[in-house]
Amino acid sequence: MNPNPVTLYDTTLRDGAQAEGINFSLADKLQLAQRLAAFGFHYVEGGFPGSNEKDFDFFKEAARLNLGSCRLAAFGSTRRPGGSIENDPQVDLLLRAETPTVTFVGKSSRIQVTDVLRTDPDENLRMIADTVRALKERGREVIYDAEHFFDGHAADPDYALACLRAAADHGADYVILCDTNGGRLPDDIARATTAALNAVPCRVGIHTHNDSGLGVANAIAAVNAGASQIQGTINGYGERTGNCNLTTVIPLLELKLHRPVLPPGRLTELTELSLFVDELANQNHDPRAPFVGQSSFAHKGGMHANAVTKSKTSYEHIDPAAVGNRSRILVGELSSRSNIMLKARELGFDLNDKSPEARAILDRVKALEARGYEFEAADASFDLLTRKSLNLYQPFFTLEEYHLSVRKNQIHNFDTCEATLKLSVGGQRRHVVADGDGPVNALDAALRLALTPAYPDLARMHLTDYKVRIVNSSAATAANIRVLINSSDGHAAWGTVGVSTSVIEASWLALVDSVDYFLSQIARTTPAS
Repeated sequence: MNPNPVTLYDTTLRDGAQAEGINFSLADKLQLAQRLAAFGFHYVEGGFPGSNEKDFDFFKEAARLNLGSCRLAAFGSTRRPGGSIENDPQVDLLLRAETPTVTFVGKSSRIQVTDVLRTDPDENLRMIADTVRALKERGREVIYDAEHFFDGHAADPDYALACLRAAADHGADYVILCDTNGGRLPDDIARATTAALNAVPCRVGIHTHNDSGLGVANAIAAVNAGASQIQGTINGYGERTGNCNLTTVIPLLELKLHRPVLPPGRLTELTELSLFVDELANQNHDPRAPFVGQSSFAHKGGMHANAVTKSKTSYEHIDPAAVGNRSRILVGELSSRSNIMLKARELGFDLNDKSPEARAILDRVKALEARGYEFEAADASFDLLTRKSLNLYQPFFTLEEYHLSVRKNQIHNFDTCEATLKLSVGGQRRHVVADGDGPVNALDAALRLALTPAYPDLARMHLTDYKVRIVNSSAATAANIRVLINSSDGHAAWGTVGVSTSVIEASWLALVDSVDYFLSQIARTTPAS
């Protein structure tokens, strides 16, 4: 018999937004709801209409969205202890949100009821039942989130299961088992999920937190036990250490458990979705995130790179393209000639790993890394190094000298930096001066001023990021400094690196590499006249 289909319930807009440093605007929430619906989620939870004005406005605006078959859910809680449904403002706001699905949370641990909610255990059961009944009478699909279920089941299983039955017996469509403090192990989850499935006639789902690093593992344990809904967030956003990470659990379901949860073809958009949500939330993407991280299929060790050339499955547990990612070969002090050959081929060079050129490039990389260079995030600098080693490099200009001066006006609180450049371009000498907000900005402005007349395409290129790191801090003021610069022309992006005991010199080397790489790419794609 085929297992029950699993539905995906995304709570990034509510539970995910409770993470430290995460804040979505109303426009962000509307945009993300549409993106999640288009990706194939069965449910998107929009927020708590009773908690703030922005969430209430969200539901008014979301009513105009075309979410296809995706069901929008409003989130709330049971009626108040000792009160009535008719006079409960929070339940009223849930109904006024006018979503097809309503999810509400209630206590399912006797200790939580008596010590936190401060009410009678029987009254808690009535609160759950009354809330389900009122929502079902108004035609809503009802999902009951059984808060602290696993802790409650461990301490008093009869009462925890009675809370589930209070919801299921009055028409709840799902009861969701919540590992609210993220402290349970997969075996605990499986046993309690089995008990819940035997106790209620409705569908059972799972909502896990990642406090023990087991959010995904616990969700999978529940599904293997028979749960038919997973609640979680994109990129694992959530309070404390986060929620079950949907970008990890989705490919596990589809590729490992062979439980399709998305429309055909959507899984290949997973990495793009992960990056989109990080960008929307103004968060740095986790390069080591399973499946969707930049480093998920990156190979640096020489033995690994060599094996991957012969059998991809040696060090890649899936085809990266299945989740919209790709293999990457890294070069560095642990590299072999296989790394060099594969990286060179990735960049478009025909290089044999047995050739003396590959050996020379490897020796050069290792020598530079001993000085503090790092090429993992600087493909463009490695491209130029390879060109120079293969005698394919053509300089676009020759530097004579540069000079920097800084002026500080304490009275008017005004700082400026001035860069002077002397260089030759195509046999013509250029002497330019440019101001900037800092040394790198001034050098960048001067270099553009000198080169743009000969290379007008430079107007399309801009720097997007600048990072400085002291390589050997024990050397104090004589320490080597590594500068990484990221650049873009609006379509492609690339990284370059420079190292020196001077931050200005390191910045200049990385800046020149960035310009050189961009101009070399233009030259490669421009037909010869």
